[in-house]
Amino acid sequence: MLYLIGLGLADEKDITVKGLEIVRKAERVYLEAYTSILLVNHEKLEAFYGRPLILADREMVESASDEILADADKVDVAFLVVGDPFGATTHSDLLLRARQLSIPTQTIHNASIMNAIGTTGLQLYNFGQTVSMPFFTDSWKPSSFYDRVAENRRIGLHTLVLLDIKVKEPSLENLARGRKIYEPPRFMTVAECAVQMLETEEERKEGVYGERSLAVGVARVGSTEQKIISGTLRELTSIDMGPPLHSLVLLGKRTHDLERDVLAEWAVNPEVLNEVWTKDYAKQ
Repeated sequence: MLYLIGLGLADEKDITVKGLEIVRKAERVYLEAYTSILLVNHEKLEAFYGRPLILADREMVESASDEILADADKVDVAFLVVGDPFGATTHSDLLLRARQLSIPTQTIHNASIMNAIGTTGLQLYNFGQTVSMPFFTDSWKPSSFYDRVAENRRIGLHTLVLLDIKVKEPSLENLARGRKIYEPPRFMTVAECAVQMLETEEERKEGVYGERSLAVGVARVGSTEQKIISGTLRELTSIDMGPPLHSLVLLGKRTHDLERDVLAEWAVNPEVLNEVWTKDYAKQ
């Protein structure tokens, strides 16, 4: 059997009992190590699980899946994913390859940012499409996320923005030269995301959002070090939310006063939040 096991959001203890039982009996255990991270290192996971973990980077998962699936029709293989296996990255391709090889599969679900974002006080029913924000470069500033945000905003829905991470990735120069030399890990912050969103609005000039648009930044959701800050996009451009991982929510106009009351607790400036809410968001 190939097991896809969600690890939850924070540390080694977030795994489910069912998932832990499978990990401890599996022949091999892989830790997917490129779409997200836990707040503890893999050595701490190994100590708690009582098993060695094979780090599975993007290259292994996308190009060497045969290694992961080897003999999985005869023995149990566990593939661990931070959050839920069908959260931000579905890993459907790995499941399809397994099924093509007549390997049975089973998924053990867990919490992910997709549902835990409710900790902000925003109602999950009022979220639209989730988008991803990549790191911009001087020559590459993709804005496809902007169109999805616009669609959400037209029907009043909030947008969850997942922020880019760079783990074991080569620079463009090393990639062009075929050198396997990797850049240090990078994790986008809420402030960087807010800056890039305003830069994109300035470029597109379609009025989808602006400096006064309300947003919520979150960091390390699900941990004892969780942090939530609400305010305007302009206010969030100068916020330091500490270590990764970060995410951001851009508010839609389909809001409830209860959401306002909760967000006021996290506000950079409650007076500004209430003023913007009353003028731009209330009773829309």
